[in-house]
Amino acid sequence: MGKVSVQEIKELMTATGVGMMDCKKALVESDGDMDKAIEILREKGLATQAKKSGRAAAEGTVAAVVKNNAGVLLEVNTETDFAANTDAFKEFVAAVADTIIESNPADVEALKACTISGGTSTVDAALTELAGMKIRENIVIRRFTRLEGKIASYVHNGGSIGVLVKLDTDIDSDEVLAVGKDVAMQSAALNPSYVRPEEVPAEVIAKEKEIMLAQMAEDPKMANKPEQVRVKIVEGKVGKYYKENCLLEQAFVKDDKLSVQQYIDAEAKKLGGKISVVDVVRYECGEGVEKKEENFADEIAKMVK
Repeated sequence: MGKVSVQEIKELMTATGVGMMDCKKALVESDGDMDKAIEILREKGLATQAKKSGRAAAEGTVAAVVKNNAGVLLEVNTETDFAANTDAFKEFVAAVADTIIESNPADVEALKACTISGGTSTVDAALTELAGMKIRENIVIRRFTRLEGKIASYVHNGGSIGVLVKLDTDIDSDEVLAVGKDVAMQSAALNPSYVRPEEVPAEVIAKEKEIMLAQMAEDPKMANKPEQVRVKIVEGKVGKYYKENCLLEQAFVKDDKLSVQQYIDAEAKKLGGKISVVDVVRYECGEGVEKKEENFADEIAKMVK
């Protein structure tokens, strides 16, 4: 493959944080395979774990609502942030979230057929009216998750990121929700890929070990060490991978002397019971959604030339 597109270079740069020319070389070497290009950059030590989303965010909001032992995380997208900040849009999102809590629809299509909370029309009809007569922009109900039980929530920066945390506890106190909110804030801030080590697929760990060995082969100080020594070092690095990518193993952002799990256990002991994390759901507004290109492509094209 002799040439790579400006868009491919941009996407790889955004996904890895690596410079333009190194991204271009990796794409040429991988024959345009994005995943392989990321792997090449990681093997050369130029990129760490790729970001979950390599594409620009769309506008809109993520809402987290907890009522009556149920919680919902909802993403609704618009074309502009101006529309997302209007009262009409915010009221629509709040009503849709309440509808999900009250009606428990199976998916977005089922949700659209529900009567909107506090109104007489369907959610779909309300959406059509809002988009066509009030905001005059395309509006998309993208996704939602509904959980039941002891639910804590956190919304960052007015709706850019939202997190729900489901807890299992024998403690009858609202202070448990404060612990859950701290866990949700941790997820929002550091975006871990998994909740606990047991959730990491075996093939992911196998690939990480393969990349670590490739990195050692590139390091003159490590390349001549016996294979069994390098394998042992890699096994030790797997623990670091868990600490970086598993929520409960991460250093707690409010006290990095503790892991998140140690923080939860300490708070549970103070409250006289047990607290465990059952599920964590994190939405980042617009992740994985293409956004209209501005002048970035032209700037990259000039740099390539």
